[in-house]
Amino acid sequence: MSLALTAYGMVGGLPALAPTENPTADFSDTPLWLALVKAVGVFVYLLISTLLVIWFERRVIGRMQQRPGPNRNGPFGLLQTLADGMKAMLKEDITPAKAEKVIYTLAPMITATMAFVAFAIIPLGGTVWMFGHQTPLQVTDVPVAVLLVLAVASVGVYGIILAGWSSGSTYPLLGGLRSTAQVISYEIAMGLSLVAIFLYSGSMSTSAIVSAQSSLWYILPAFFSFAVYLITMVGETNRLPFDLAEGEGELTGGFHTEYSSMRFAMFFLGEYVNMFTVSALATTLFLGGWQAPPFISAINDNMFGGGWWGLLWFTAKLWLFMFIFVWLRGSLPRVRYDQFMRFGWKFLIPITLAWVVAVAFIRGAQLGFLGDSKLTFAGRELSVATVVIVSIVAVIALAAAWIWDDRRAQRAAAEDEAPPEEIDPFEDGYPVPPLPGQRLVEPRPRLAAEPVLSTASSSSAGGSGASTTLKEETHG
Repeated sequence: MSLALTAYGMVGGLPALAPTENPTADFSDTPLWLALVKAVGVFVYLLISTLLVIWFERRVIGRMQQRPGPNRNGPFGLLQTLADGMKAMLKEDITPAKAEKVIYTLAPMITATMAFVAFAIIPLGGTVWMFGHQTPLQVTDVPVAVLLVLAVASVGVYGIILAGWSSGSTYPLLGGLRSTAQVISYEIAMGLSLVAIFLYSGSMSTSAIVSAQSSLWYILPAFFSFAVYLITMVGETNRLPFDLAEGEGELTGGFHTEYSSMRFAMFFLGEYVNMFTVSALATTLFLGGWQAPPFISAINDNMFGGGWWGLLWFTAKLWLFMFIFVWLRGSLPRVRYDQFMRFGWKFLIPITLAWVVAVAFIRGAQLGFLGDSKLTFAGRELSVATVVIVSIVAVIALAAAWIWDDRRAQRAAAEDEAPPEEIDPFEDGYPVPPLPGQRLVEPRPRLAAEPVLSTASSSSAGGSGASTTLKEETHG
């Protein structure tokens, strides 16, 4: 993207962008064995975080629902998750008789593995000294690192659909299909919400995006993308209020209904690690990654912002999103599946596309591709093209909000309209029962000339009866 803008600037005489699509992290002093050590460190970091977040979720929701939560195993119940893991390991592993055994075992491995792989390109901190080498606190980075996360998440969907299909049962198959449709549809909106970040940073590398937020976090200029990402990351991870693929009242557990023991625990682990992955991506793209908050970075020339301090700030931001996950689960009910899918396809995707177009024009105006005219406001120089585009976008947004609110008011008025007092149950050709408070239309009185549909039957002495029909009465 930035190379294309640079070439355009050289030809057209407009300000050119420096090529920033390459990673800013320097791995030249990172041998292979050190990369493996960092990979093991990330694995341990995620395992410990998963143990803590399960305990954290139980305790927080317990306080929200006025109950203690786990408080038996270990201090404050900290060892309860470890006890649950041991219980899962010791339980009997049951395989359905009609299951495709190889795929049945491979599916949870795919889900759990892909959740860990996606974390490899997340920068956990700045450059640190580790075993005598100066290396970034990141396993690896590539020019299209964010696309790698989306690709790995898409591969993880195969674990869900294969689990439902290989179980050899109807309900897991329905749950797998439902979950796959949900995840794929919300990955589209999630990918579109990240395009604005690519436009602002000029890169898809995670380290370059973090470096580009040294003066301003992208949660401010890309606030709408952040809101869309928050919604889609909850839908992506199948968490309440969007855990529709695991509706116990509908699908008895969803795609993992037939799983038990450690194979079920791998699905459980993959779900929580995936929560950390999407939260880490949100931290990296919108909250400055491992960089310290502005009020802390201003202390003594950012003495608390570099090196291993970055891991602290990254973890704090990460757990902020984990609290949001727990908060939503403890406070919101599950939505209906058709409502959720309609919201994704008919609202999120179209409006995110419109937002990407608006950001593209705004970014082009900021870079001078739509003119060099400037105006001064409050001591700052602003591009005229930027002001015009922002004004147009604001007017369109206000008009769309006004139309939407007007239609919602019309629907509410139609719903509040009092039903008629009388109702003809056969008016539309099929029986319609009356609502509470309604009464049926009284039948009109029969005129003397009108035939009677039926009369009482009479019986003969021999036991045979004859009934007068409408045709007989008409002809006398």
